[in-house]
Amino acid sequence: MALGACGAPTVSLRQGPRAYTAESYEAVLQRWTREGHQYQLQGLDDLIAVTATYESWDFRWAYVVRYAQDFRLTTPERQELLQHPPESAQQEHEFMALYTQSRRWGELTRPTSAWRVLLLNDRREEVAPVAIEPINRPGAVELTYFPYTTVWRQAFRIRFPKYLRSPNRGEVEVIDDRVRSFSLRFSGPLGTTDLVWNVTPKPGVAL
Repeated sequence: MALGACGAPTVSLRQGPRAYTAESYEAVLQRWTREGHQYQLQGLDDLIAVTATYESWDFRWAYVVRYAQDFRLTTPERQELLQHPPESAQQEHEFMALYTQSRRWGELTRPTSAWRVLLLNDRREEVAPVAIEPINRPGAVELTYFPYTTVWRQAFRIRFPKYLRSPNRGEVEVIDDRVRSFSLRFSGPLGTTDLVWNVTPKPGVAL
């Protein structure tokens, strides 16, 4: 059984300024975070338990506001972070993902991993990661801003390209204005777990 978005709120991909305060961060983090489990048929032991946050425009805005308060950044410093996001954020989709399972099978960067990770949309278009970076020793930043981090869970930053090559449409965005959902999929011989983000339709966009 795979669980990903039961009761999860829809999200908006709209960009632009937000009226967030540092206290808004927890609610925004929850809105962009999904959890999934894959259980053994014989019992309730987890084969895999995944938690992932999609670092969207909306999430990054809330993160910067909270970060700026915690580190007592000046107003110009905060504005610089808000107006000029990292280049990777403009070229890639990034997720912070943590999960539990066998360390040997769960190391996503090694051939012994029992899981393959993909990003896919509701048009069944999918892309593989361009980078998977293990966070071997989560520090104060990870433990504070991603509170589901623990020493018992493996942590990774997973980055996907924003565009893919389509046989019929050329280069297309994986997550564009027309998607109604997108998923982070962990699949392998032990099963499949999908973490799903349902998207609020953008006004005026034809399906």
